[in-house]
Amino acid sequence: MLPLRVVDLGRRGYAETLELQRRLCAERGTPGHGLDDVLLLVEHEPVITLGRSTRSSSLPLGTGEIAGRGIGVHEVERGGDVTWHGPGQLVGYPIVDLRRLREDLHWYLRSLEDALIDALEGLGVPADRNPGYTGVWTAGRKIASLGVHVKRWVTLHGFALNVVNDLEGFDLIVPCGIRQVVMTSVAAELGGSEPPEQLFARTREAVVASLGRALDREPQGNQSASAGVPLS
Repeated sequence: MLPLRVVDLGRRGYAETLELQRRLCAERGTPGHGLDDVLLLVEHEPVITLGRSTRSSSLPLGTGEIAGRGIGVHEVERGGDVTWHGPGQLVGYPIVDLRRLREDLHWYLRSLEDALIDALEGLGVPADRNPGYTGVWTAGRKIASLGVHVKRWVTLHGFALNVVNDLEGFDLIVPCGIRQVVMTSVAAELGGSEPPEQLFARTREAVVASLGRALDREPQGNQSASAGVPLS
């Protein structure tokens, strides 16, 4: 089984993480690169990202007013509509060479969903897909969003799983362009009885293990980039 190198970036700004993703994706797509697949894990400072399918109706406040509140706004190449990221949300960016797995973007998206569903089930949160939508849901509430991009069959962007984050950030937008959607989190579904730090760590471990199984990869490292772990 090939390795999946896990690098926990801790809390990072969106722009620097996006630059890192793009660099790793470019290196991974170079013939003879010799690099392992990588899973970047991060908590972002409050930020709103606009995917390729974002509609003006998904931003009732407008980008200017949002930015005026001190919240970053970024247009990016991933699929999907608008979403919000913030502390307490587990964001994962797999940089994976699909040429060594399966050159099928639909299969890849479903595999990410499968991994999150499996991880949530293990945490005691029943989860499933919502027909016609990308992402993961529980009892009609959305708990995880997905949006990816592929360049030379190397992936970037990924998933955002609400774990212990404040859900009020989603009130600034129409999440994923779905009107009247109700957002939830692992903590909300479990009743908030577990300390946030403990629940976040437990969720991260479950997601890493499930993603390894879904992609037929062996997670390795789970190291912190702040400790000087080289990424190339």
